[in-house]
Amino acid sequence: MAEAKTVIERAYAAFNRRDIDGALALMTEDVSWPRASEGGRVVGKEEIRGYWSRQWKEFDPHVEPIAMTEGDGGVIRVRVHQLVKSLQGEVLSDSEVQHVFTVKGGLIAAMNLGDEVDAAGGPSAAFAHRS
Repeated sequence: MAEAKTVIERAYAAFNRRDIDGALALMTEDVSWPRASEGGRVVGKEEIRGYWSRQWKEFDPHVEPIAMTEGDGGVIRVRVHQLVKSLQGEVLSDSEVQHVFTVKGGLIAAMNLGDEVDAAGGPSAAFAHRS
């Protein structure tokens, strides 16, 4: 798990720095990712790039991993402190959430929202307040 944990920690750090290329370098070409601020999913690095670019024009999210546990098949559950602010600095959400990563070949192959049943639905609770 040490290698997977390091990859995930580096991805969170890159995300928080708004280093899209750095984060995407840690993912497979066909990575699957939830669109927490929009609802649904994206697949592939360029779709994630577009999603994050849109998200950061509307919100200022910051995510810090608190604890990681390993499951079967390369699955890593991460308890995360998630702080979402408006671009004006208003706190929209300050909570703990769970992210579930699948790591294959040392790269992130998928991320799921572990605390929300319907990822295909609308935005997660943290992003329900549109700016």
